[in-house]
Amino acid sequence: MTLAEFIKQRKYLVWSTDNYDNLGPEAITEAVLNYGDFGDINELKKIIGIKKMAKIFKKAANQKRTNLRPEIINYFNLYFKEYAK
Repeated sequence: MTLAEFIKQRKYLVWSTDNYDNLGPEAITEAVLNYGDFGDINELKKIIGIKKMAKIFKKAANQKRTNLRPEIINYFNLYFKEYAK
């Protein structure tokens, strides 16, 4: 499954666009971490891998302005520290 196919099946995660083919891994990962459930997260892990997810997350979380909610940042800091070594 490609990232475009993945996000087309989960339109509820990116309601602000209908241009699913042009969404990058950064935008999709951010949407999944913010609004997805564990099934969505596990499916994304299968597609791009946990290390790439962690890298995208860290970059987004460390920006001055981020769309990630504080509780999401806290949870996934702990999650990736444990599982994306």
